[in-house]
Amino acid sequence: MTAPVFILGGAQSDFAANWTRADKSLFDLIAETTHAALADVDMDAAEIDAVHVGNFAGELFCGQGLLGGFMGHVDPGFEGKPTSRHEAACASGSMAILAAMSDILAGHYDTIAVVGAEMMRNVPGETAAQNLGTAAWAGREAQGARYVWPAMFSDLAQEYDRRYGLKYEHLAAISKINFDNAKRNPAAQTRGWQFGEGSFAQDDAANPVIEGWMRKSDCGQVTDGAAVIVLAGEKSAREYAKRRGLDLASIPRLKGWGHTTAPLLMEAKLEKSRKEGGHALPWTRKAITDAYSRAQIAGPEALDGIETHDCFSITEYMAIEHFGLTAPGEAWKAVEDGSIAFDGKLPVNPSGGLIGLGHPVGATGVRMALDAARQTSGKAGDMQVEGAKTFGTFNVGGSGTANVSFVIGV
Repeated sequence: MTAPVFILGGAQSDFAANWTRADKSLFDLIAETTHAALADVDMDAAEIDAVHVGNFAGELFCGQGLLGGFMGHVDPGFEGKPTSRHEAACASGSMAILAAMSDILAGHYDTIAVVGAEMMRNVPGETAAQNLGTAAWAGREAQGARYVWPAMFSDLAQEYDRRYGLKYEHLAAISKINFDNAKRNPAAQTRGWQFGEGSFAQDDAANPVIEGWMRKSDCGQVTDGAAVIVLAGEKSAREYAKRRGLDLASIPRLKGWGHTTAPLLMEAKLEKSRKEGGHALPWTRKAITDAYSRAQIAGPEALDGIETHDCFSITEYMAIEHFGLTAPGEAWKAVEDGSIAFDGKLPVNPSGGLIGLGHPVGATGVRMALDAARQTSGKAGDMQVEGAKTFGTFNVGGSGTANVSFVIGV
């Protein structure tokens, strides 16, 4: 990175809330979370130069597009400010961060709010699955599957099994860690959930099969939610710190980033990696290593924790390898030796991740950045990883199609 981009603060909605049942709309979700973020950074809307919005499927779930137009209704201070919306399926929030970061580095604007939001619990579960399935290649993938994404990521699990061998108990252990971590998170969708003896077993009654390898406990949650962060260039961040009596060095920043786009078809990705060898999803690996390079770190040994995309347990299993915690085919080692546990050598998803915390699609990338910033500034509460100074994130859209990684820290 040629110049620092700082994360001044932000806010996340309660991912356990069902906004439709509360007779609230997508606008209310965005407005309330934005006001909470402004309160967190102690700023007025008029001090924000621009707004970038991450959202995947507002038209499908809510019949609503042009979400940037909401901002003038959120607060009159946003009127006349430039806004834009960004879409890359589950990586939409990270795309909004990348765009805001680019605006700052280009000198277009210096203080930008990034809003990630998705309202998904206002439709039946099968309708939600159909809406989310539009990030696959329509008419060419997961034909005949009732649930597109569990089927697609079951295919990834099957590929791992063919290449290296895969034990279901390792996937189940990942899910259990994330549900356990979620109990520490006051905004987690599953923080009050209870689990029985068979909840993480190959028990068709207690943990039914959704598609193929993917059982109920392996799947991220359909969630209503929003996350908002405020980014600033060095000049604005320095002024912000001076006015509040803060040390600029204590404010987290985006230290590095990586962004790649793979071919849309899952089978095309897997076929290429079969021929080339190495990591199952090389575009994922490149996004992460690009972030390492720009942050001027060698690899995961420089990280104190990771917030990664676990839309399914196999996605985190894959990410463990692609972050470099283990060699390809050996993620099970980091599961078995406790490395990824909350008190492990490199905790993964202390927030609970998508499985435990929830996955409001457009908000997830922004939420990851917010949690990484809180961790590295000592503001993560009961989720705090002791002594954390540097966190990595990985956010994916589709079947490893859109890949975004950040290194965030002080």
